[in-house]
Amino acid sequence: MTTPTITWVIEYLNSSTQTINGFSEVVLTAGWRCNGSETTTSNTTVATSVYGTASFPEPATGAQFTSYNQLTQAQVLGWCYENGVNQAATEAAVTTQLFNLANPPVVQNPLPWGLQ
Repeated sequence: MTTPTITWVIEYLNSSTQTINGFSEVVLTAGWRCNGSETTTSNTTVATSVYGTASFPEPATGAQFTSYNQLTQAQVLGWCYENGVNQAATEAAVTTQLFNLANPPVVQNPLPWGLQ
């Protein structure tokens, strides 16, 4: 197998419809996904993903704040990692899933009495 390709994406943001501590459209949660793919020795591609959500604290009055329309995916992913999403553990889980897809630890064989 080759080295897996791991990509992170933010799939959605939930933001407040009310002003919080002087800020509008405050992002409160984000839905994220960690995708992985890999080419096997038989030249097939296996793919999997892990997904979840992260919640963010409300900004304090006078805190540094990025307007909703100025946010970047990298910035929001950073918030996810800072607020409980373990990047290394998630990527390790995706890598393990890829390995198990390419090398199944359990298989379903045909029934032996049907082979005769």
